[in-house]
Amino acid sequence: MLTSTQNPLIKQMRKLQSSKGRREQQLFLLEGTHLLEEACTSNYPLVVVCCTPQWQERYPQLWQQATSHSPRVELVSQSVLKSITTTVQPDGVVAVAKRLPASAELSFSFSLALALERVQDPGNLGAIIRTAAAAGAENLWLSSDSVDLDNPKVLRSSVGQWFRQPTVVCSNLLELVGQCRTQGIKVVATEPTAALSYWEVDLRCPTLILLGNEAAGLSADLVARTDERVTIPLMPGVESLNVAITAALMLYEAQRQRRI
Repeated sequence: MLTSTQNPLIKQMRKLQSSKGRREQQLFLLEGTHLLEEACTSNYPLVVVCCTPQWQERYPQLWQQATSHSPRVELVSQSVLKSITTTVQPDGVVAVAKRLPASAELSFSFSLALALERVQDPGNLGAIIRTAAAAGAENLWLSSDSVDLDNPKVLRSSVGQWFRQPTVVCSNLLELVGQCRTQGIKVVATEPTAALSYWEVDLRCPTLILLGNEAAGLSADLVARTDERVTIPLMPGVESLNVAITAALMLYEAQRQRRI
């Protein structure tokens, strides 16, 4: 059992708590039982799994699954486990997984999709991934200047849907929008000053919904290239909605229209 926080493996895993460490090693952390279950179910490539003896005794079946999915498994003390997690109360297991290739592409043959520009809060991104999966969005693009797709809080906030919702990092959203419009896909942006409310636009056709940064919204260049701009009406004195809530409203409005 590993009991020293100075162990080379543990030191390497601690570096994955930062964006720089994940980028340099092309690896990321999966913290907790639920995310490990989802990774094993999805056959996601694992590199190492570390757990406490207590966790191993509590989850023998998942331990066997993890052993078959990972080339390396280690028992660690509670103090060592706590040193490699970003959660205040880790539940006993942490895995290391391979980072997704940045060049991955998604198909343009979709009915409903999202593109996010400069979303910075990992909790927001995780919630949007979870909502996109629940609402049946086939694709989700994330601008390269957004929060890391594999940030530990993004993974936790997605509640396992990270492994199911097709999501890739996009280096050029302007080009993406242009490709969508060429394919006959309607591009809709949310904008506070738009004349139409979000339920007044036809979302029954293949649609890409654009959402922007929590504070600044979408860039003017992106908004200018859209087919439709919509607003979500707010009561006086309310400045804006959380971007994850906006995503949910837009996605479920599209689903509502398609069921009429």
